[in-house]
Amino acid sequence: MLPPDHELTLIIPAFNEEQRLPATLAQLASFLDGWGIDYRVLVVDDGSSDGTAVLTDHWGPRFSILRLAHNGGKGRAVRIAMLSATGRVLAFTDADLPFELAALRRGYQRIRGGQCQVVFGARDMEGSQQRVRCRVSRRVATRVFRVLVQRLIPSTVTDTQCGLKLFSRSAARAIFSRATIDGFAFDTEVVMLTHRLGLPFERIPVTLINDYASTLSLRRNALPMLLDVCRLWLRSRLSRPLPQPQLRGELPITASHEDRRREAA
Repeated sequence: MLPPDHELTLIIPAFNEEQRLPATLAQLASFLDGWGIDYRVLVVDDGSSDGTAVLTDHWGPRFSILRLAHNGGKGRAVRIAMLSATGRVLAFTDADLPFELAALRRGYQRIRGGQCQVVFGARDMEGSQQRVRCRVSRRVATRVFRVLVQRLIPSTVTDTQCGLKLFSRSAARAIFSRATIDGFAFDTEVVMLTHRLGLPFERIPVTLINDYASTLSLRRNALPMLLDVCRLWLRSRLSRPLPQPQLRGELPITASHEDRRREAA
């Protein structure tokens, strides 16, 4: 990874997002400029066949695009971007900005304030809100997937698929240099690696304002996601414990805030 040269890199994986991405870029510019932070927005064009690859051209030097030659999956796109970004805090969310951006600022402050190394947005914790009605089929599928993940890969993170996650630079390097899942189940792998590496993390509530993952097809993606989760479970059973990374200039590796709270209870 190159040395950091700004505060926050926000990564947006995009595949054929010519229609939705312009509004997203405008919202991001308004919010981040108003915040006053030294930021970069990095769009990862995952082999799009439309005009996605040129949408950042008119937004100035803080906006750039990383063009991948072919469509390899959201997990692969995020992984490549995480290992090439140069912010002190690295985050990713979706091309339709499904959550209010105030959560992005809260997560950044938790990491830069030294409270944790990783922040997971959570749609299922106290304080989260949903201002858009999702399809019944998607709500049912989400609940089933959460139950399955919790059975196979126990974790205090009950909403592994929330599309807002933030990392210190060292934590991003430790996690994404080990990640292998290219598809939509990569979020679950990120949570699993955070646990296995002993990285301190926190969850924060989010407010859902768009139909989260509206481009996710249950027919095409459900079975591959389940297979990937099963592979993660098998890998966790067969793998040796991972050595805890040394985070230079950052927090020491300790139990997460949620783990400490659970133990105290």
